[in-house]
Amino acid sequence: MGFAFAYRLILVVAVASVLGVSLANKDWGSPNSNYTGWGWGWGWGSSKANHTGQDFNNHPVNETQGPKKIIVGGSENWHFGFNYSDWAFNNAPFYFNDTLVFKYDPPSNTTFPHSVYLFSDRWSYLNCDLKRAKMVANATQGGGEGFEFVLKRWTPYYFACGERNGFHCKVGGMRFMVMPLFRWHY
Repeated sequence: MGFAFAYRLILVVAVASVLGVSLANKDWGSPNSNYTGWGWGWGWGSSKANHTGQDFNNHPVNETQGPKKIIVGGSENWHFGFNYSDWAFNNAPFYFNDTLVFKYDPPSNTTFPHSVYLFSDRWSYLNCDLKRAKMVANATQGGGEGFEFVLKRWTPYYFACGERNGFHCKVGGMRFMVMPLFRWHY
């Protein structure tokens, strides 16, 4: 009985936390906000804060954004020696149905091979333990347009390069974690 109550309480707290984080980026009427579209605030009833079709920061008003394609590492792509944890932190938040695109050169005489592994848990990720990870892209799938991975569930995703028995993960910075959020349309 007590366990069931504790489980429900944890579930309520988790859902409330996700909603709180997702709503944190809403426009609450501030002219310094990054998001717009509530129709009240500095315009007092106007759907356009400065009557130009844009808010005070020149962002389009009432524009709903859908899923995005995000190139992992940006212009750096997926390679040894780049800190992908910092990249993920600086490019967050990530949302449901966003697509991560892993681009890397296929193996050759001048480039080392890369791959993409998905870890099943945080502990395996932190220790770069590939025994509990699943290869989602091999060394040749990152060429051309890259390998695409869609964030379909509300769960942490732990990614890393599995080449050299985890050396790229451990020493080369080729690992990162994302937790997709709900995208609220208003």
